Amino acid sequence: MANDRSVRFLSALGSASTSRVLNLLRIAADNVEKPEHLEKPIFVSPIINKAFLLKHRTRADETYLFASPRAVATKIIIPFDSTDLRAGGRSLFVDQRGYTEALRDVGNYKSDELERGLSVLRMLYAVPSLDPFLLREHLRMNKIEVAPSYFAISEGDQERMHSFVSQELSRLIALAGGDTTSSGRLVSAMLSNEIDEKLEPLRLTLCLTGNDFREGVFSWRGFLYYKWSMGKFWPDVMGVLREINTIQPFGALTPEQKAYLAAARRNIIGMVRDNGNHVNKTLGVYDASFGALAGC
Repeated sequence: MANDRSVRFLSALGSASTSRVLNLLRIAADNVEKPEHLEKPIFVSPIINKAFLLKHRTRADETYLFASPRAVATKIIIPFDSTDLRAGGRSLFVDQRGYTEALRDVGNYKSDELERGLSVLRMLYAVPSLDPFLLREHLRMNKIEVAPSYFAISEGDQERMHSFVSQELSRLIALAGGDTTSSGRLVSAMLSNEIDEKLEPLRLTLCLTGNDFREGVFSWRGFLYYKWSMGKFWPDVMGVLREINTIQPFGALTPEQKAYLAAARRNIIGMVRDNGNHVNKTLGVYDASFGALAGC
């Protein structure tokens, strides 16, 4: 275990929850009175269940911790004082040297509970990001059932998504004869981490049962999240690809090196383009379905 006393860094994580950060401390505080949250934790250890999990780009002075090189690692930070993050915390990486014993000690795990914690952390290590929709589906595919409260959209993302979702749902709201006020209520309810009576008129209109409606809204929210993310993310990707296509190394190159560099550029640009097209094709299925729902 290492002491992570980066005061500014850990304090900044206090309210964060992004595709790179799973803030279990904040999730626990927001759901302390919900029985399901306590009954279906993501980690059995109360200590690990109030930690920060990060997708962390490994630094040069951290490579010795691993048996083989890795560019990105999953880092666990356990605060010394959950009420004062300025005190820093202890940290370890998934699959670092001595990882199993370190996790057992810091999590106060019993032997029969440790394997589940190791299994869940391996799953979190395997996914490229910690965004809530990807995380839930990965755990479900591996038959790990946890409370829905672990898969909430962060408040920051909700705020940033609000205008996009307002525009996205405007056709449906207009079809239903709604105005600006009703539009704001529906958008807030759609982005809220609770599926409650505010969405009951929509459930009745769609003729769905309670559980089917909850699953449907979660999936709908996921499509909105990824469509918003793609619109925000893709322009920056195109800029990076342009730079990859024009950047030149220092010094003279052999003909073999020039050929390798040209092929590597083509491969990178082609793979990014193909994956972007795949994502847009999937989002196109959503657009067609939503268009049919909205009658346009």
